[in-house]
Amino acid sequence: MATGTAVDVVMPQMGVSVSEGTITKWAKSEGEPVEADETLLEISTDKVDTEVPSPASGVLSQILAQEGETVPVGTKIAVIAPEGVDVEETPDEAPPEPATAAASDEAATASGAEGETPTAEKAAEAPPAPEPAAEPAAVPEPEPADGDGRQEGKFVSPVVARIAAEHDVDVSQVEGSGRGGRVTKKDILAFIEAGAPTKAPPPPAEPAEAPPAPEPEPAPGPTAAEPQPGEQVEPMTAMRKGIAEHMRRSLDTAAHVTSAIEVDMSKIAAIRQKLKKEYADSYGVNPTYLAFVARATVDTLKDYPWVNGEIRGESIVTRNFVNLAFAVELADGKGLIVPVVKNAETLNLLGMAKAIADVAQRARDKKLLPDDVQGGTFTITNPGGYGTFHGTPVISQPQSAILGTYAVVKRPWVVQDEMGEDVIAIRSIANLTLTYDHRLVDGALAGRFLRDLGERLQTWDESAY
Repeated sequence: MATGTAVDVVMPQMGVSVSEGTITKWAKSEGEPVEADETLLEISTDKVDTEVPSPASGVLSQILAQEGETVPVGTKIAVIAPEGVDVEETPDEAPPEPATAAASDEAATASGAEGETPTAEKAAEAPPAPEPAAEPAAVPEPEPADGDGRQEGKFVSPVVARIAAEHDVDVSQVEGSGRGGRVTKKDILAFIEAGAPTKAPPPPAEPAEAPPAPEPEPAPGPTAAEPQPGEQVEPMTAMRKGIAEHMRRSLDTAAHVTSAIEVDMSKIAAIRQKLKKEYADSYGVNPTYLAFVARATVDTLKDYPWVNGEIRGESIVTRNFVNLAFAVELADGKGLIVPVVKNAETLNLLGMAKAIADVAQRARDKKLLPDDVQGGTFTITNPGGYGTFHGTPVISQPQSAILGTYAVVKRPWVVQDEMGEDVIAIRSIANLTLTYDHRLVDGALAGRFLRDLGERLQTWDESAY
């Protein structure tokens, strides 16, 4: 948005359901030059961390929102001016209200009919204007309601409203730190962690003869202990808070059960070794074990739609497509994001390898958008790259299952020789786990899914992929 010769930088809209963002880092300081599309700052939402490019070239003349501050979408956070032009510092202003019909009429009268500017002579000829009516008392401007809800007289974002509903919290009791006293996600989470009282039950329709004894006040939640010598305290990021809330909600929602199998990956290991040079030289991609497992998983899900489905209310939703999500670790293990490969059933092995490499790299470079982490129908997590051999992942809601892939290691394995005799051989073995929601997926169904997936991997058909 241009202001004279300057350009305003606003908090971007990072998805339909995202109403605010937290500034985690300014890549430029006031007075520094910046080029168009160069990274200007980093922001964090409850869905994704991302870099925001500069909308114009010039000098970052003003920073209006500091690191760590959470502001609504559309709020002006900085000003970029052309080099050599000073911009007068102005406070951050709320977006102007649309003009009312009365205001439009007054503006039209003041400017004259058909766009003419009234002269002194015309003004003299005009009859005296009536005494202006007393101005009505100023009414506080409500916060924008676009995408927001209202609870107990306060405007709140959809994220805050959902958390309040889940924890039965009266938002009017929460002190807001946002613009105009708005309650942010950080505020309501802190209120809940501090032992927030729930909404009082409605009064009885008819008073009883003897009023019941008042219920005891809920015990206050545990207070944060003071740091001890040798301890370091750091605030949780918006992403970390989002992960914590999502994982807790999943455990509160789904009936988690985990089943596991061992798979002989020897044939996959041989094919992978053969394809490595071709894929690297021609396509610049590595045919990882994960790509093989993902490709086989998509085919297996076609035969098990409930594993790729979800519970929606009292209905079971199944699909004829697979949006495959992959858990990706961010820097230093302090963040986890789950980008989605849409319509994975359309990809062959090479396409799957490219897609996995692409979303993983964009996740680490903070180039993902909220739409890139939404819409997943089934998730794969791959801690095996660090040598782990077993785990029990948490399901990503509202999905019904998550597959864990673990380290491929050489182990002694019983096989049959040419004579049909059992012999011990060295094989490349990996564990696979399926954590599933027992409300929808039973143990027998999960067992058959794992059996068929393992069979596809052990008898991999190169011509089919």
